[in-house]
Amino acid sequence: MTATSEPAGPASSEPAMPGPSGPASRAGRNLPVAIAVGLVLLVAVGASLWFRPEPFVGVVAVAVTAGLWELRSAFARRGIALPIWPLIVGGIGMAVSAYLGGPEALLIAYVLTLAAVALWRVLDGPGPQALRDVAASIFAATYVPFLAGFVVLLLGQQDGRWRVALFVLLGVANDTGGYIAGVLFGRHPLAPTVSPKKSWEGLAGSVVLTTLVGLVGSHLVMNLPFLPSSGQPLLGSSLVLGLALGLMTAITATVGDLAESLLKRDLDLKDMGSLLPGHGGVLDRVDSLLVTAPFVYLVLSVAASGPAL
Repeated sequence: MTATSEPAGPASSEPAMPGPSGPASRAGRNLPVAIAVGLVLLVAVGASLWFRPEPFVGVVAVAVTAGLWELRSAFARRGIALPIWPLIVGGIGMAVSAYLGGPEALLIAYVLTLAAVALWRVLDGPGPQALRDVAASIFAATYVPFLAGFVVLLLGQQDGRWRVALFVLLGVANDTGGYIAGVLFGRHPLAPTVSPKKSWEGLAGSVVLTTLVGLVGSHLVMNLPFLPSSGQPLLGSSLVLGLALGLMTAITATVGDLAESLLKRDLDLKDMGSLLPGHGGVLDRVDSLLVTAPFVYLVLSVAASGPAL
């Protein structure tokens, strides 16, 4: 996910020759550590969803807090001060509001957070710097807690825990498919000036694996017939829904990944943080998921209530 001047490769980092610190990817990652941490995170998310949904809301709140803290430290490198405490309180409030009150409550909490951070910063003193800080705070509130709120909205739908699990597995499939295809076939850079390691072959691998997960998940989670038929909603078959989820996830996840690469390039950062060994920071791990969450929520909502064919 880091933009460097190295040859093109997969949609995520690629393996390289082992170094003194162990096997590492071409992005400088220790691959065994990255895999181990990824599995731990996956187990933690699964465990939080297993018995009751509330622990997962707590996981989202913790991730939002960590992500906002990373943005605060990153923007400070450019002399931009985020009012972190109203952002954190508002971010947690968005997660809780989305779970308890649905989309309307999430939107209200989002607007209140924007008002709070603007007022907090202006009270410290007006001027051009205050305008920069407020603009960056609006970006932070939108990028992290507001987008994460759509994952909590998924949780509130019928069979919400399984829908969240499908969403997470789509993200895993995107990374895994892009990695494998990029390592084996990656030759043509996807966005060489932003993230030279990404390739069109890696994107194709992401599409293939996310589509497979989408097809299976649509059938098992949504309990839909495989083939479309007259009288069904437009996304009322696991074939159409799976294709839509697979293609959309690969595109939105790649856009989210490239967007964070652009941000890190502008801030002159390799990683947003160091909380997750082998991955970097929390935002380095969830950048693609944040952008994907609203689209998965929308597609799964339409699948149950869209217009008939």
